[in-house]
Amino acid sequence: MLSGPGGIGKTGLARRWAEDNKDAFPDGQLHIDLGGVGYDSPLDPGEALGVFLRALGVPSAELPPSLQELAALYRSRTADRALLVLLENAHSAAQVRVLLPSSSSGMALVTSRSRLAGLIPEGGVLIEVPPLSLAESLNLLTHIVGPQRVARERQEAEHLAATCGGLPIALCLVGARLAARPRLTLARVSRDLSDETSRLTVLDRSQDASILATFDWSYRALGAAPAALYRRLALHPGQEFGLGPIVAVTSGLPGAGPAADGGGHAEILLEANMLQEVTEERFQFHDLLRLHALRKADAEDTSAERAQALLAMLEWYLAAAAVADEIVTPYRRRLPYVYFTDPGELPSPATRDEALTWLDRERLNLMSAAGAALEHGWAELSWQLADVIWALLLYRKHYRDRRIIDARGVEAARLWGNAWAEGRMLKRLGRTCTVVGDHRAAEEHLQTAMLRSNEAGDAHGAEEAHEMLAALYRDSGREALALETFHQVLQAKRGLGESRNVGLTLINIGMLQSRMGRAGEAIVALRQAEALLTQLADADPYNLFRVKIGLAGAYLHLGELRTAQAAAAEAGEGMRTLGSAFEHAEALDLLGLISERRGDLFSARRHFTTALDIYDSLGSSRAGGMRARIDGLAGSDAPPEVKGAGKDID
Repeated sequence: MLSGPGGIGKTGLARRWAEDNKDAFPDGQLHIDLGGVGYDSPLDPGEALGVFLRALGVPSAELPPSLQELAALYRSRTADRALLVLLENAHSAAQVRVLLPSSSSGMALVTSRSRLAGLIPEGGVLIEVPPLSLAESLNLLTHIVGPQRVARERQEAEHLAATCGGLPIALCLVGARLAARPRLTLARVSRDLSDETSRLTVLDRSQDASILATFDWSYRALGAAPAALYRRLALHPGQEFGLGPIVAVTSGLPGAGPAADGGGHAEILLEANMLQEVTEERFQFHDLLRLHALRKADAEDTSAERAQALLAMLEWYLAAAAVADEIVTPYRRRLPYVYFTDPGELPSPATRDEALTWLDRERLNLMSAAGAALEHGWAELSWQLADVIWALLLYRKHYRDRRIIDARGVEAARLWGNAWAEGRMLKRLGRTCTVVGDHRAAEEHLQTAMLRSNEAGDAHGAEEAHEMLAALYRDSGREALALETFHQVLQAKRGLGESRNVGLTLINIGMLQSRMGRAGEAIVALRQAEALLTQLADADPYNLFRVKIGLAGAYLHLGELRTAQAAAAEAGEGMRTLGSAFEHAEALDLLGLISERRGDLFSARRHFTTALDIYDSLGSSRAGGMRARIDGLAGSDAPPEVKGAGKDID
């Protein structure tokens, strides 16, 4: 554990050590910034576990909803691996503890401003990182600006190093400006910094004056537009961002020129070491610089200017996410939104997978944007941001995030005073609660969703909530009530004349009938659904593959194994391609049952085992039954053509 004050170089030291020792960890490295300083709140341990598990090859859709299940899966995935886990900016021992690798050949390297003493009795080794000595400071400065300049002004260089207080971040900022201006003397810089340090020591004794002096000195060297960008980018609600928000906020700067200048102004900040490029065209602030930029924004920008900058970034996220959402779920009903800023150029994913990848990458920013909009009283914008992320949550699940963002959407709709919007978010929240097993909360949310939708004159929304209630009854074991409710919904939807939604209800009816052993009725309902969905102008592959799953189960019940296998195989491959893990496991489950019925126990075990891995990773209650089914298979360890091959050998 590397502990020390901000700017001391803990992260740089840790990353350098990790790079120098990468051969000691043949299974790779996991890195994450836990955000323990400088932002609204530390990174949730469950979110950090999700990041690591995805890096270890677990698809987003297969991540279980609870922290305990995520931690268990992480322990199992790291049990036999020699991994280095680098945890930056840790906030507490509890935040770190759940992220420690479980293998004795693994190691965690932690940086924090706190001592994290609670980890010492558990084997943690605390290393206090001191400021650089004068000699070390001179070496760093020499490395940046060159030995000849330091040699020419040795005394001034020593004074400059001392003024920076042995802090690498201050030395790097000073060095960057000197390197960019070869004719600037070290004596001039040293004199300017000494004056600045004296002023700041008088004005503000709460922070290290050498850091503030360096930051202010570097800041004043920026042009007007880059300085304004520096201040306003600090308002970004998430830690990491791309070029889109930079361009969006630049277009509103006084005298900044066209929005295309955003990249140029950002380049100036990068060259001055006042912004970091973490990966290609992905940026973040050092936490101390972000706090400095926020202080400058408070001092130099009006509240209206700060609000306009934040609004531009939030509206850019909404517009960009809406493009991706339209590609993934073109059939969704959406409320129009009137933009107050020009979002400018937006990403243009070419495929559903590219759109989902973009949404996944920006997921934390979209969630933070919804929270920031709500905090500033922009209730409609907050609701729109919560709504536009639905496509990602549908396909990639993110159950922990779903409950957070759905609840935020409900709060935003109520503040906005829009009953239609509240009904939609309550439906989503109710379905999320159903999936994670909180049936009491689910029923309450769905009943309220029906009321709000009816108040808004949204008959379609009310029937969607009614259908989700039927799904709740089904998932809680009340099958007869569920089937009765589904038929009520079907009758109502036929009256509304919406083919797609009639098709979705027919799928639910057919799959429930198949589960209840009423295979003939199930096939009729599922074929009707298939016909309706096939005729749609906007493709809906997810639900067409759900039809195939239902048909596979019904044909299996009737003993028509060839037809059942064809349907299950098509559904399994389709759901795998879409990244819908639970439904992929359902198809594998059916393929296993079909193989078992044929006497091919080897194939049955293979399908069941793959399905079990997915159910386990999702934290599904189906895992227990699947495990028992596998244990009940006998003589299934070898392929059929190998079994008994040696019977005639003496």
